Amino acid sequence: MGVGAQTAQDGLLSPSAAQEQKARVESEWGAEAPGKEVGSGQLRVRETWSRRLEFTLACVGYAVGLGNVWRFPYLCYRSGGGAFIIPYLVMVLLCGIPLLLMEYTIGQYTSLGPVHALARICPLLKGVGVATVVISFLLCTYYNVIITWALYYLFNSFRATFPWQSCNNTWNVVENCSDGFARNATHLKSASQQFFDYRLLGMSSGIEQPGNMQWNLFGLLILSWIIVYFCIFKGVKSSGKVVYFTAIFPYIILMILLINNVQLPGAKDGILFFLTPDWSKLLDVQVWVNAAAQIFNSLGIGFGSMISMASYNKFNNNILRDTFIVAVINSVTSIFAGLVIFSAIGYMSHLHNLPVEDIATDGPGLVFVVYPEAFVTMPIAPMWASLFFFMLLCLGVDSQFAMVEVMVVSLMDNWGTSLLQFFRRKELVVLAVCCVAFLLGIPNVTQGGIYFFQLMDHYTAVVSLMFLAFFEVLAVCWFYGVRRLSANYKEMLGTEPNFFFKLCWWVVSPLLVTVILVSSIVRYSPARYGQTYKYPPWAEGLGWIISLCSIIWIPLAAVHTLYTSKGSFIQRLRSSITPIGEMAAAGSKEPAIKLKLEMYEPPCSISFTDNMKLAEESNM
Repeated sequence: MGVGAQTAQDGLLSPSAAQEQKARVESEWGAEAPGKEVGSGQLRVRETWSRRLEFTLACVGYAVGLGNVWRFPYLCYRSGGGAFIIPYLVMVLLCGIPLLLMEYTIGQYTSLGPVHALARICPLLKGVGVATVVISFLLCTYYNVIITWALYYLFNSFRATFPWQSCNNTWNVVENCSDGFARNATHLKSASQQFFDYRLLGMSSGIEQPGNMQWNLFGLLILSWIIVYFCIFKGVKSSGKVVYFTAIFPYIILMILLINNVQLPGAKDGILFFLTPDWSKLLDVQVWVNAAAQIFNSLGIGFGSMISMASYNKFNNNILRDTFIVAVINSVTSIFAGLVIFSAIGYMSHLHNLPVEDIATDGPGLVFVVYPEAFVTMPIAPMWASLFFFMLLCLGVDSQFAMVEVMVVSLMDNWGTSLLQFFRRKELVVLAVCCVAFLLGIPNVTQGGIYFFQLMDHYTAVVSLMFLAFFEVLAVCWFYGVRRLSANYKEMLGTEPNFFFKLCWWVVSPLLVTVILVSSIVRYSPARYGQTYKYPPWAEGLGWIISLCSIIWIPLAAVHTLYTSKGSFIQRLRSSITPIGEMAAAGSKEPAIKLKLEMYEPPCSISFTDNMKLAEESNM
């Protein structure tokens, strides 16, 4: 959304007046100023994407990340091969696309980050907005470690002989090292696995032994944060330009790798293993839960990133088109990446005379252990390895700067003027956010860092996410309501969303999210690393504390809202589930218009503001 301003007496300024005031504010504060007092009101200045394509590419870059390369292929073959694609596509249609459109509608209509947007929509669940910011920030503190690993492998790829190619290195434990895969000998590790464990990670025996700092990873972690900072330090004006490369380049590399891989012996076996359906798996509830969880993690529903990026759109941007583009590209990329990965795994299976299932693995091991091993015997190996790890770098950076942007947007929405008075420039605010995230990520680059990384990932991206998604859907689809959401959509695009989206918002999506949440609780299992390592009780407790860092804001904010409201308990409850804009009398204007006018007003810590008092002040 462009520039908007409002005073208590005059309502919205005309476009020409708004442009004049915007120019005057920018001359004093710079183009990134979130607001400056003008007369009796306050001007809301918010940057927008330079082109619509930048928003689309940014969302594609965020949705298409490292999870498409390792998590989807693994889930696909573990959950019935080609049969898994059926529940996956069903979940995309009934849950992913409708909820993505819901987040785009909220972000674009309010022109606010998730904290203030959700606080205005449903004051009772205003903590959901805070929780989405917290979970995105926690995620970005350790997600950048994967980019660090990719940089390490990238720099080691420019060699004629790869360091993970043999057992004749100082870090190898020769007596249990295998130049190939270890077949059925459980005491052996491949040279590639030992490089990952002992050279890259310097892995200790457990989280209780953090060990020394891995200084090479520490330096690369700094470098990865420098890369992220320069991608977003100018806001959408800089990140919008970066995505032209980072969102498109990975597809060029994937296509090149696929053309090369399908010519390798055994590639056909790997692809058939990836796609051959096991129809009996369709009756397994866990397969459907896995499909839905993959959609949420991949599209970023519940993380607040899509709301933040949509808040920079112009008011009438075609979000329906963007929703379909992002969802379709994300799904097609997952399947395409699966073909690339499993064609290489089929080649490895042929090379070592092992079944495909003995080579395929989950998580980072798939791209940092199995795939580097495949490069060893490929022609022109350094070229393929460097292209692959540079692709991982692009995929990671795209997702990372979107998560950092959530925190920056929320800080600027809450305390933009104060922060600019202290830091003077928005670039320094972004730098401060990156520095704090870097410091919190340091434990991940110690010798026990991989255990801390796995603990963070389990309790942030698995346990917390479904709780947040459930309460977000509850706040928007039921408390705010499909009628209001449809009215907002119509005001922006000129037509109401069709019956399919309304049905999904009202019944289907909330029901599916509830089923997933209940299934996640019933089937809960503690975090593990590998097949054997179990975390000690104190580490499990730490994991729950990490999870509660985001979840706890939901009940705390709900209690605060009820406590600070006025009237009987029923009156407080009723006002707390009423959008703040509708609580103010606005003549004959429609409810959707009233809410929009209220939302143009720059919020000041709305997360902890008396709702009834706001309504009374707007009537004055």
